[in-house]
Amino acid sequence: MTAYVMTRLVSALQEAEGDAFKGDLPPRTVVILPVVNPDGLARRTRRNARGVDLNRNFPTKDWAPGDARRRNYGGPKPLSEPESRTLYRLVLRLRPRWIVAVHTINRGRFCNNYDGPGEKLARAFAACNGYPVTASIGYPTPGSFGTWAGRERGIPVLTLELPSHHSRQRCWSDNEAALSNVLFRWMT
Repeated sequence: MTAYVMTRLVSALQEAEGDAFKGDLPPRTVVILPVVNPDGLARRTRRNARGVDLNRNFPTKDWAPGDARRRNYGGPKPLSEPESRTLYRLVLRLRPRWIVAVHTINRGRFCNNYDGPGEKLARAFAACNGYPVTASIGYPTPGSFGTWAGRERGIPVLTLELPSHHSRQRCWSDNEAALSNVLFRWMT
């Protein structure tokens, strides 16, 4: 679902490039990674081929490996996985002004979850998609990307939690305005 939504965003931005991105707007860089966990996508799981939850593999103060048999296993050490190392290095190199991560979540807990100084961005998304704004996902997330980039590095981070029980087309239509319009406004 997330790969579909992000691929649709890339297409929408490419279509708008001829119109919305011309004129007196300053040049900017937008980096979109439609898939960060290709192994997980192929296997339909949050863990990579080595059984590590990449969103628990970042070098945070609260990092813990957890139990390798559980779905949120953080790996043998922070950044043990090539996917998380790549994302880590990319953030350090690009020094983004803000980050939007897109996940899916079950049991009706979809939301605009923010870390660090990301509340304003989360509220802008909520005005478009109607999802609740929350500073906590409701359970511990040691070693998460949001904790590392948002809370510990001070980058506004929004984790857009898409409802897993909706179709991918509905997730796109519910979030198209937020992803296209809000991101465009935040780029200026």
